[in-house]
Amino acid sequence: MKNMRYSQQRERIFEALNYRYDHPTAETLYQALKPQNPSLSLGTVYRNLNQLVERGKVQRIPFTPDRYDANVAEHPHFFCTECGSLYDLPVSTGNILQQEVAALGFEVQRQDVYFKGICKDCLSDSTKAASNVTPPLINPSIHLNKDI
Repeated sequence: MKNMRYSQQRERIFEALNYRYDHPTAETLYQALKPQNPSLSLGTVYRNLNQLVERGKVQRIPFTPDRYDANVAEHPHFFCTECGSLYDLPVSTGNILQQEVAALGFEVQRQDVYFKGICKDCLSDSTKAASNVTPPLINPSIHLNKDI
């Protein structure tokens, strides 16, 4: 895989994603970046996200539409079917499934675990006002990777 040429737009896209942990869509990132970057196009956001995914700097979460996460370490996610929020879960998925799959003769290279259900905020909201429930946008424990 050849090296990526430096791109200021890619750096801005990566930094914007790295500061968030709401797992935004490409459209969400585009809307957030467009006011400060008037020449930015949605196509540019998609192209750069695809390049970052291909190089392992970002992970694509396969929901409709795709969501993105700057945390590329294996970790499970929870998707709320009520409000649409996507959460990182700070739990270990262990390697029991990997061992069982390997026993069948397959080589596991990555394990992605996605749970779907109703989040704790929606469960505690008696009116189920999903439009009022959003996860925090800024990740206070980010670690910027300047090697993009």
